[in-house]
Amino acid sequence: MSPWISAFRPRTLPLALASILTGGFLAAAAGHFNGPVVALAALTTILLQILSNLANDYGDSQNGADSVYREGPMRAVQSGAITPAQMKRAMYLFGGLSLLSGLALLWVALGAAGIGIFAGFLALGLAAIWAAVNYTAGKNPYGYAGLGDISVFLFFGIVGVCGTYFLQTQTLPLTVLLPAAALGCFATAVLNVNNIRDIKSDVLAGKITIPVRLGPAHARRYHWLLLLLGLGCATVFVALTYHSPWQWLYALAAPLFLFNAVQVWQRQESLQIDPLLKQMALSTLVFTVLFGVGQVV
Repeated sequence: MSPWISAFRPRTLPLALASILTGGFLAAAAGHFNGPVVALAALTTILLQILSNLANDYGDSQNGADSVYREGPMRAVQSGAITPAQMKRAMYLFGGLSLLSGLALLWVALGAAGIGIFAGFLALGLAAIWAAVNYTAGKNPYGYAGLGDISVFLFFGIVGVCGTYFLQTQTLPLTVLLPAAALGCFATAVLNVNNIRDIKSDVLAGKITIPVRLGPAHARRYHWLLLLLGLGCATVFVALTYHSPWQWLYALAAPLFLFNAVQVWQRQESLQIDPLLKQMALSTLVFTVLFGVGQVV
């Protein structure tokens, strides 16, 4: 099981849960928290994230990004611990599990009454499965064209937060888009750290990520921008909905983001940058909890 657990990439799962937790906290603050809906949303998101990680492992090995020149951790297919055929079967399995979990989520949240909304969310779920697989797998993976940042911003931010909130409250105030955008920025920053680390090997593989397009220096400035925008969106949300000093609790997470930004700027070697992936993901989770508790209290 060890190669499979490694292929699941457990360190990415807290980041996947951050948007669901944010949607849950915001619904609780509005007096509409629904535990089963949040639990099923979390399960669906974890399954989708694992699917994405497996597809990334498979796709990069097939498209040349996981070569001997890659400086990050060795991947399962790249090392030979899991064959491409085995990985492809696992992708089908987790794709099916994601669909079943998503259908259960929609049934619990909406039932048969909201058939139109049900269909809309089902389309979003199928789009999420497509996005998880085709990021690096398939004939024309969009991650190789530098579109991964947009996908991560939308699914880890806007869709995750707004969808979780709506499925509990049946409403969607425009202000909810602000914390959703904040989570999208932080999730994109995690991807950006990953892509800064892999610039050299991605160039050789023809994987044109945002850091490859911008170059190392501008990619690091882009990283600062993402973190500042994320904190800025949270600040505007609190200013617009202010009713208690507790809402500023999220500011305690700012030093964690500052540390990450400074270290990403200073560290040049790929092996030095790799630990900052986990640190950025955990910082996002800390922000999520502090922000959510502040809104509920």
